[in-house]
Amino acid sequence: MTVLFKEGVNSLSFFKKDKTNSKKVIVDKFFEDKCESFEDFVIKDEKIDFYLNGEKLISVMTIKEHQDAHIVGFLLSEAVISTIDDIKSLKIDEDGLKVYVEADISSISYENLFKQKTLTSGCCVGVTGNADLSFDCSFVQTNYQVKSTQILKQMSEFNKSSKLFDETGCVHKAQIVLEDKTIFEAEDIGRHNAIDKVVGLAAMSKKDIRKSILYVTGRLSNEMVVKCVMHKIPIVVSKAAVTFEGIKAASSHGVTLVGFAREHKMNIYTHSSRVKVD
Repeated sequence: MTVLFKEGVNSLSFFKKDKTNSKKVIVDKFFEDKCESFEDFVIKDEKIDFYLNGEKLISVMTIKEHQDAHIVGFLLSEAVISTIDDIKSLKIDEDGLKVYVEADISSISYENLFKQKTLTSGCCVGVTGNADLSFDCSFVQTNYQVKSTQILKQMSEFNKSSKLFDETGCVHKAQIVLEDKTIFEAEDIGRHNAIDKVVGLAAMSKKDIRKSILYVTGRLSNEMVVKCVMHKIPIVVSKAAVTFEGIKAASSHGVTLVGFAREHKMNIYTHSSRVKVD
């Protein structure tokens, strides 16, 4: 299946919802004085290979969902492509385990993927090669503001469990909410993968995300902030903690960093002027 990117196409996902992202297993559950066997669900993680211009780019341990958006978001995050229009075609194998992209690319960014590798601190460890190079000179400049009650209300909705999380307890989620209330959402075993997927979904729908909020379930470390800066996302919110390097990066590069957003409170660590108290 070959997909060409054309103006006005809202969604290009072939495997939007794979029904086999969880699998039943038999578990022996031990209590203090007894043991019982029962059926339980676990996440089905799979190795998916991404190919770029006829060459294997990278293999990622992920779930078989939104594979097209995943590679699009990854290429944008790493500055290998500048916009969705750089992609000429995209093909997903029938088994969903290989994704082929033909695109106009930055040769420098492509080469740096293999020269400047940094292991990220994700739960499903990722690799970045261009973050530092493209990130150092970037700053998120926008007059976009949101109400504090809006953030907390949206976070409350975002925090509701999904079917896959209820079954397995083993997925991260990312959600982009645009100024016009358009929402893109994705799940994955890795928090970095989830962000790449949701950014890819927005890009494939030709949406501008420079006035948006990114909601995530994982901790906000440096590399999470890097992705926001690369995509000019001004505000990122998590129910989890932030790291010191994450705070430094957000402060230096213009990202409003919000952690521990739960119920009726949240911590704003940087650029708090974008959040209006009401």
